[in-house]
Amino acid sequence: MFSVIRRWWHNRIITRSDLSDAAWQQAFSQLPLLQRLTLSEAEQLREIVILFLYKKSFTGAQGLRLNDEMKLIVALQACLPILNLGIEWYQGWVSIIVYPDSFVPETNVTDEGGIVHRRRSVLSGESWLRGPVILSWRGVATAGELDGSNLVIHEFVHKLDMLNGVANGFPPLHKHMHKEAWAADFSQAFDDFQHRVNKGKSAVIDDYAATSPAEFFAVLSEVFFERPEQLMAAYPALYRHLADFYRQDPGLILVKTS
Repeated sequence: MFSVIRRWWHNRIITRSDLSDAAWQQAFSQLPLLQRLTLSEAEQLREIVILFLYKKSFTGAQGLRLNDEMKLIVALQACLPILNLGIEWYQGWVSIIVYPDSFVPETNVTDEGGIVHRRRSVLSGESWLRGPVILSWRGVATAGELDGSNLVIHEFVHKLDMLNGVANGFPPLHKHMHKEAWAADFSQAFDDFQHRVNKGKSAVIDDYAATSPAEFFAVLSEVFFERPEQLMAAYPALYRHLADFYRQDPGLILVKTS
């Protein structure tokens, strides 16, 4: 019963949206990342984006004034990972904060001796458990260029990872997926990647992926959507896991069009 009401409500939001075709095409055309989508997939993405913009709240920080096009650019990339999952996968939080450039949050870090240190780090993005997604507009503006790096996808994938707790590279899997296989394949690949980074042999995937399993999952998701052929070549088992999880196969589209 609830699912029927939810579908009715979502359809009502979509049909009453004031998102114009011109605004949609203007933003969509700026992102090469989206050009491989079929017409039906693009229309499906538009519906999810409308729901996303309705449900989420955008705030500009440090004087940044966000216009509708900027919000749409974020939403288009944020909604690509949930294209075949649904807007419900971004439940439990509302706020998106956008800085003009990198930002420097302060955090408390406790060392092995129990002493608390105040640490400042320069960041381009951040996702909080049950809290906001924070982005640098400079990072957003250069995302979606098919270079294998995408700040928006990275931070929103962390949100998917956090659906079952603290981000650890193990998001809630679909019923047909095997947790043991995911854990074993990702663990083996993570160890291999860390070894390659330590030996200076990492060329395709950003070394930042070696910092933790959560970052490994997020960085590989960037590559999955932006340069799937590179992930297929480097870690084919992980590519298959991500294709099953996202219910998308961007690499297959490349094979068909090449």
